[in-house]
Amino acid sequence: MAKQSLSLEIDPEKTRNKITEFIRTEIHSAGFQRAVVGVSGGVDSALTCYLTAEALGSQNVLALRMPYKTSTSESMEHAGLVIEATGVLENTVPITDMVNPLFAQFPEADRVRRGNAMARARMIVLYDQSAAFKGLVVGTGNKTEILLGYTTLYGDSACAFVPLGDLYKTQVRQLARAIGVPGAIIAKPPSADLWIGQTDEGELGFTYEDVDRLFLYFVDKGYSPQACVDVGFDPGFVAAVIEQMRQNEFKRALPPIAKLGDSKLAYEFQLPMELGK
Repeated sequence: MAKQSLSLEIDPEKTRNKITEFIRTEIHSAGFQRAVVGVSGGVDSALTCYLTAEALGSQNVLALRMPYKTSTSESMEHAGLVIEATGVLENTVPITDMVNPLFAQFPEADRVRRGNAMARARMIVLYDQSAAFKGLVVGTGNKTEILLGYTTLYGDSACAFVPLGDLYKTQVRQLARAIGVPGAIIAKPPSADLWIGQTDEGELGFTYEDVDRLFLYFVDKGYSPQACVDVGFDPGFVAAVIEQMRQNEFKRALPPIAKLGDSKLAYEFQLPMELGK
């Protein structure tokens, strides 16, 4: 799309080492040894599970499958491939009976509302099992989703930390290929599997590959919208992406607190290092 090209290529081994060390550090510094990962059958959760198992040991990782009645058999099968390959502990907790009473109470709810409820029900399961397993919930989002706000607040965005949060979707696929995630998982159209036929790119209206290349200029290099157009991006595409970001900007910030005086806000206070050990 662009006339000149910045590269999305990463160094897989260096990236792998940095992320696994990050996972170990975050888990151990919080006083834990274990982690819980929701494994959906998609490439993001697959890669997160692989890296978390490598960082902590497979015996210290619990992978959860949380299907709804319309979830595809392919999603379950692909999640099973990840669990088998990594050797992690696993459990399957269907969410159908959790969310159907809500849907029955609000039959007019559209599929977005229903999808959000499913995402939040899955997070209830993850945090319940994190307490039982005594492990932190590991997020599976990527940089592209975070920038676009393509996530459910207190649903798939809820977690202790996000190992893939500085990798664009295109780069997630690169690293997944490098460490041996099954090709069928990497190649299939990304989907949250929230309703039959749902795909990420169908909802967004553009491909991850195209938006990732735009983000290299607009986010990483700080190009203005017009400068992005000048290097070859379609003006309508640039405008659509920026509008998506604008509408969802609130998802990338902590909830605002009304500041009432000169004292530090709770978010601003840092526990002294010697007390945090």
